[in-house]
Parts: sequence; C-alpha cells; structure tokens
Amino acid sequence: MAARADDAIVHDAEYYVLEAQHGEEWAAEDVALRAKLDDLKKKHGRPPNLIHIMWDDTAFGDVGIPAIQKVRGLTTPSINRLAEEGILFTRMYTEVGCTPSRAAVVTGRHPIRNGMYNIGMLLESHGMRGEEVTMAEVLSKAGYNTAFHGKWHLGDIEESYPHNQGFDEAFFTGYNQILSLNTKLAEGANASIGLHESILPLDPYKLDDSFVTKGWVMIAEGKKGEKAQQWGDNSHDTYVKIDPEAQKRTLDFIEKSVKEDKPFYIANWPNLTSFIPNPKKCAVARSLLQDGLQCNIDPFIAKLIAKLEELEIADNTLIVAMADNGPMAHNPPPGLGMAETIYRGGKGDFLEGGVRVPAMAWWPGVIKPGQQVGDIIHEVDLFTTFANLADATQYIPTDRVIDGVDQTALLFEGDTNSRRDYVFIYAGPKLGATVKGNYKRHWISSDPVGEASGIPAAFYFLPADPREKTPMLVNLIHLKSPFNRMRLRHELWMKKYPNNKEKFGVPWTGIANASPEIEALADPKMDLSKLPFDPLEYVEHLDELPFDPNMDPSLGQ
Repeated sequence: MAARADDAIVHDAEYYVLEAQHGEEWAAEDVALRAKLDDLKKKHGRPPNLIHIMWDDTAFGDVGIPAIQKVRGLTTPSINRLAEEGILFTRMYTEVGCTPSRAAVVTGRHPIRNGMYNIGMLLESHGMRGEEVTMAEVLSKAGYNTAFHGKWHLGDIEESYPHNQGFDEAFFTGYNQILSLNTKLAEGANASIGLHESILPLDPYKLDDSFVTKGWVMIAEGKKGEKAQQWGDNSHDTYVKIDPEAQKRTLDFIEKSVKEDKPFYIANWPNLTSFIPNPKKCAVARSLLQDGLQCNIDPFIAKLIAKLEELEIADNTLIVAMADNGPMAHNPPPGLGMAETIYRGGKGDFLEGGVRVPAMAWWPGVIKPGQQVGDIIHEVDLFTTFANLADATQYIPTDRVIDGVDQTALLFEGDTNSRRDYVFIYAGPKLGATVKGNYKRHWISSDPVGEASGIPAAFYFLPADPREKTPMLVNLIHLKSPFNRMRLRHELWMKKYPNNKEKFGVPWTGIANASPEIEALADPKMDLSKLPFDPLEYVEHLDELPFDPNMDPSLGQ
C-alpha cells in the first residue's frame, strides 16, 4: 500500500485502488465543488443544514416508486416528493440490521470496526464506545447545533447515550420497536409473555426472582454534559407518544437554530410503528409498515418541508431520507406488512433485499430534480459527505479506518459520479458477501462442497439476477481471484487498523430520575456474601458469546 499523509482520512483498502486510477480527476473536481460550496455559504451566510431521516425495515420500492406502492397498498406523496424533486438512489446499501446500520451512519465505519454488529435488546448491557467519533462530534466542532430525536438503538450503557456522543440535545430509545411489546398492555394480550409478572398469577414453582427483567428505560432525554432523564414510563401509552414528541422537537430545534443563526444537523429516526396493531387503519394495506409510512412519516415530511419553506431555509438544507435495512421478512410480528419486493431477502440477510433500501436526497436549487441515480452509495458515506458539506473534514479522526467516502460529487453532479463501486456486507461479525460493480460474491455459501474445494458457485451477476437465485461457476469463475484480492486487502488493512471489540457495562446508569428498579440494575438485591462470584461479573464476558459460523446467515433479526 502506498504511503499516505499523516493528516489524511484513512479509508478502506479498496478505495485506494480507485483513487490510484481516478485521484487526479477527483482532485480537480473537488476544487470546483469546494468553490460551489463556498459560493453557497457566502449566499446563505452559513454552511448547509443537514437532516437525516431514517426509519426501519422497508423494501426498495415501498416508497419513492408509485407503481410499486399501488401493488403494496399505500401512498406517501411527501416522501415521494423528495425523490421527485431530488435524487432517488437505486443502489443505497446499508448494514443488515438496525443497530449495525445506525452505528455505521453515525461513525462512518462498518460495525465490524466499531463493535456494534449485535442487535440490542432489552437490558443488552452493551453500547457504542465513547472513543468512537460521531457525526455529531465532527459537526459540533464546525459550529453546528446538533440534535437526535427518535430510535437511537445504539446501547443502554451511559457512554453510548447520544448526548454523550456529541449531540447537543437528545430524545432517544435505547432499543427497538419491541419496546411496544414490553408493556402491560402487550402482556395482557399475550403479545409478550412473562415480562410483567405483577399482572400474572403467581407461579408457585418460581425460585429465582432475578431472572426476569424488572427495570428499564423506554425513552430518555438529555443535553450535552448533563445527566439523562427518563421521559414518561414504560407503558404503551408512552410508546405511542414518542414519534409525535420527536417530530415536535425536531421542528422546534430548527426554529431555535435559525433564531441563533446557526447551521444545524438533526437525526430524526422514527420508531415508525407499534407492534400492537391500531384498530384504526390508515393505508389500504391495513398493516403496521404501510400505516406507519403513510400516516406517521409522510405527514412529518410534509410538516418538515413546510417549516423549512416558512423559515426560508429550504434552499440551504439537505434532507436525506431512507430505510435502515430491508424488510423483516423472517419471523415478523402479525400484521407487519413487510415483504420482499424486487430483491430477495430481508433484515438480517446479506442478500440485496436485506441491505438495498429506498433512499432519496432533496436540496432545492442544488440537487437537480427528478434524478434516478444508479451509482453505488453506502450509508457510511453520509458521515464523510456531511463533514465535507460542512467544511469539517479536518475534525474526522485519522487514527482509524473511515469506511465512508465523500459523495459530494454525486449530490451535485448526479448519475455516474459516485466514488464507490464496492460494498462489503457483514452478517454479524462474519463477512457475508462482497459487491463490486454489477458482480457479487457470497462468502457464506449454501455450497459447502464448493467452498471446501475452493471453487464455489457463489458468484452473481446482479442486473440479470437481482434475487440472487442463480449462482454461477463457469461463467464468472474469472472473478474468483479478483474477489479474493479484494477480501485479502480488506482484511490485511484490519491488521494495521484493528477493529474495536464490543463494549459492555451496567445498563441505564446516569439517569437523574432513576426508579428503584433501574438503580437496582447496578445493585442486585441479594446477599452477596452468599455468592461465590460477583453477580455482575458476566458483563465483562458478554463478548465471549460467539456467533455460530455454521448457523443460517440470516443473522441480526
């Protein structure tokens, strides 16, 4: 590998292969792009505002493509407006599940690097490390107001809270939509079984009162440098108030920032829906996904655009809206309404259906309207691109690999201007597949004999086989060595810049108004002198629970 400047961003190895071929051309483009950004800053008096909206588990085409929506039984005119007036990305890649996807966006790093490839569930005792540098930290140093509102899902340990990860203000959940089932309402409906023992008949055979979780935080709020506060309680009534409150806070934060004459970065990541169906249906599909998109997120997008236009800042604001991964096609709750569309697979899969999502970018007067972009882009690219738009790349750390590449040229110039033609797709901590242009290789293969012999039929030509149903051997065997070289460069670079391990700790510390049940998480109510071990010792060993390399590759559900 060629030498790099000590103050340069460290990218993955494959990027340097591209840069060696296109670096001079890109450098010339960057001069022109910086001039355009400087002109925009001079015109508006500050760099662009940045809004990232990301919801859950939606197949490509479920929003942004009206013809597919006709089939799927919903309509989202405001979300579709973002695509009609901006860019509809046709090859936006994500990670395979909620937690890894969100960690990838905020750090610009694949979860294998930041240790966030596990999907966080109730009392995970796990979270994003404090030494990770987030988009909020980078943009804060550039003078941005920063806010997080909605589904964080990046841990329940104190250092992982978003207001401890660079956001000026945060309103956040530590977990996912299963919180709607961690309620007494769900227990009474048998949608949750055994969590709320207080409303159940006594079990005369029960001996261990420490096994079932007693205390947790559904939703918390906090400001940078301050302790968190629990907001509301753990009831379903509180859960359904989260998204409306998050949306209100986003609109209020925009007004506050404009009054302060400050650029802003806001991540609004909705919960989208409760897993307990609402008797009042919204979309023709009458399902949780479609109702959430049509009557929760779409009206919010309409209010957001109206607020930007009212404050006369729409032409200095970039909105990127997208799903965090593909649909929950495996073991979905009843009435969810998620399904495969064009691509096979869903949440947890390294198949295209698991990681190729609907996404659009809107910036009036800057992004040309009506574009359908076929370039590859990955969600990690938002980190580096937002930093460049904010003239803040000098704050990106240079002691670790940043997987995100700057896609400013793609936003400004459109189709064929991506600086990425590759994607590495992890299933948990295992490399599941690699994409290079129109070609894909599965590293976890259903062909164990071929894998053992070194000649697997695991190569796919995606334009002709978007559902990855017809692996090729002879036709594409010439790609065996090129893909091997890609993987080896990728993994050798990890030896130079080692990956972080997962981080564990006692959950929900640092809550100013903590209930006795939450405080008890760090202070087990038992006679410790009668135990031959520390009851919290397990926390330091949770990363020893391995992913089974022989299990089905649909990890992360």
